[in-house]
Amino acid sequence: MCACQLSGLLDVACFLSETTIYEETGLCYIAAILSAEEGKSTYMQLFHTLRELRAFLDSCAGRRIGFVPTMGNLHAGHCQLVSQAKNLADIVVVSIFVNPLQFGANEDFGSYPRTLQADCDQLRAVGADVVFAPAVEEMYPDFDGQDLHQQVIVQPPPLADILCGASRPGHFVGVATVVTKLFHMVRPHVAVFGKKDYQQLMVIRTLVRQLNFDIDIVGGDTRREVSGLAMSSRNGYLTAEQKNQAAQLYAQLQQVRSALQAGRRDYAAICKESISALKDQGWQVDYVDIRTQKDLSVPSTNQTELVILVAAKLGKTRLIDNCEVSL
Repeated sequence: MCACQLSGLLDVACFLSETTIYEETGLCYIAAILSAEEGKSTYMQLFHTLRELRAFLDSCAGRRIGFVPTMGNLHAGHCQLVSQAKNLADIVVVSIFVNPLQFGANEDFGSYPRTLQADCDQLRAVGADVVFAPAVEEMYPDFDGQDLHQQVIVQPPPLADILCGASRPGHFVGVATVVTKLFHMVRPHVAVFGKKDYQQLMVIRTLVRQLNFDIDIVGGDTRREVSGLAMSSRNGYLTAEQKNQAAQLYAQLQQVRSALQAGRRDYAAICKESISALKDQGWQVDYVDIRTQKDLSVPSTNQTELVILVAAKLGKTRLIDNCEVSL
């Protein structure tokens, strides 16, 4: 019996107090928990191929599909995005794919943690319906084991060339291309992206508008540690000492916000002061910048909806963060 056929049978079994069903058939995995108290079934399915994903989604015709794209190695911030998507859709699909096209030659593609089982456990706990975890050759059909041979790419808008785009050439080409592929595969009605990757969110919103995707793009607030450090999959690279120090990044954002709220509008001077402070604390600073929330353009002194963005390395780990400000 295929995964899609099982979904209709699960409701019949609600007399069971609690049952967990696992079916491993080729590439299909199902985790189902039946609750007599709620009188309904919840289940999560894992697919590795587009054929399986499409078969399931075709069986969900007429239902609103929500989508949360990730690279895995999940944390509470990702789970928060999934919960947000559940409030906006009937079925939530989460993709897990470490996309080689968005990594530079000297970046951490090879060392990026692949934690599929742990990710599935977290996603099942927060009620995701489907996990789509394709192999590289599924996403890039001409992949020969060495080269992706991806000749058709999606060119992102000019706002992808500033900030992180300036220091990571080609990164947003990879992001725009893989997200376009995933939108084509999942065909969601709504997709949720974290605001921690603020520039990425702006790129995706422009992509959806200009390529006429009928998808609502929703930004999810950044989940933070008690220290204020933005949750990130790359926080795992930090030592315990570095993780404590990493809270300085958000502290600097707060200082810049306070300066703006106090009436300062000498943006370049404020950012220069923040960069100097971070360098004094041992950071290798890529940028601290103040931009408009709407499109990341350089703000005038009378604009009121701003975002402060920062990227810096602590040791070998590059971290990003941001803070919206309404004046």
